[in-house]
Amino acid sequence: MLVKHPELIYFDNGATTLKPQCVIDAVTDCYPEHTSNVPRGDYAIAATNDRLYDGTRKIFARMINCRPEEIAFVHNVTAALNQIVYGLAPELNEGDVILLTKAEHASNLLPWFRLAREKNLKIEYIETDSQANISVESFRKAMNEKVKAVSIAQVTNVLGSIQPVKEIAAIAHEYGAYVVIDGAQSVPHMKVDVKDLDCDFLGFSAHKMCGPDGVGILYGKKELMGKMMPVFMGGDMNARFASDTSILLKDAPVRFESGTPNIEGVIGAGAAAEYLMAVGLDEIHEYERQLRAYFIEKMKQLDNIEIYNPDNEYGPVSFNGKGVFAQDAAGWLASKDIAVRSGNHCAKILHEIIGTDQTIRASLYFYNTKEEVDRFVEAASQISLENAVGIFF
Repeated sequence: MLVKHPELIYFDNGATTLKPQCVIDAVTDCYPEHTSNVPRGDYAIAATNDRLYDGTRKIFARMINCRPEEIAFVHNVTAALNQIVYGLAPELNEGDVILLTKAEHASNLLPWFRLAREKNLKIEYIETDSQANISVESFRKAMNEKVKAVSIAQVTNVLGSIQPVKEIAAIAHEYGAYVVIDGAQSVPHMKVDVKDLDCDFLGFSAHKMCGPDGVGILYGKKELMGKMMPVFMGGDMNARFASDTSILLKDAPVRFESGTPNIEGVIGAGAAAEYLMAVGLDEIHEYERQLRAYFIEKMKQLDNIEIYNPDNEYGPVSFNGKGVFAQDAAGWLASKDIAVRSGNHCAKILHEIIGTDQTIRASLYFYNTKEEVDRFVEAASQISLENAVGIFF
């Protein structure tokens, strides 16, 4: 996209990311080269599609260090989290506790809220600091025998808090609780090893990691995926069914992929994963850490800006112009060809931690530069009520 819009500073990577040519080619090649459904065709181009589609499982398995049969393709991380929540429903009983944080995205809260109402579960929140970081001590304090599931983002989507997932999983498993990780903001930016973390489930989205829209990746430990029931029922996920209403499901992960999938999207997602691994996830992580530190240092020098996560080392820079409504300030930045996100970013109870409901989120990726940061900071230095309102008149 930047080829077509070289003037644009794109700092909205937390919402979605730009796509490299190899991903675009992988998607567009599907239609002229091997359009077919999967996995039902007994002809050559169908075999090509089957190979590419199933091969993508192996790519993601290599990326997060798991087995291909532990990877299911869904529509996005929201679908992955809903599948996990409702797949675990039979394991949960009245009075059981679900541990969350107030910094979570709606996709990691609302499914649990609904299930809690349906099954009379109890929602409790892990204490965090003012920038939404969980300490091992606060997590251990939150755990008790009634906790049956812990569901948190590895990296929070507004403040970029990196949570100690490995330590959290170890403690939770001492109590026999499941550990569910929202990896939407972590997998695209750092090396995530599910075996090392020992999480039970992980969900993330292709479009946040240079891939196509409409593809989510659901990881679950094989033994858990094998006993979890699918939310959606339909074609291909069943081995057979009969008029007496009996249904025999296929093994995981296919049982979670009912109907025709986003075939070209999955293939493009595989291309994106290969691309990021070739760049190097450790290298991406370190570059972004350094770029964010440079960004924060520059922003701290502006007396018209309030930053809500100045001490976090990673993730977005979330801020407001003093005395200026977030959307108005974002409009001012847009007038300078700068793309950011304003609002509550689907984290609608985060205000209980940071004290405000609306922020501007500037989220970086490895293709952003110090030169772009400098341009951004110059524009941000001019955020004022007069300038922000003036662009609308």
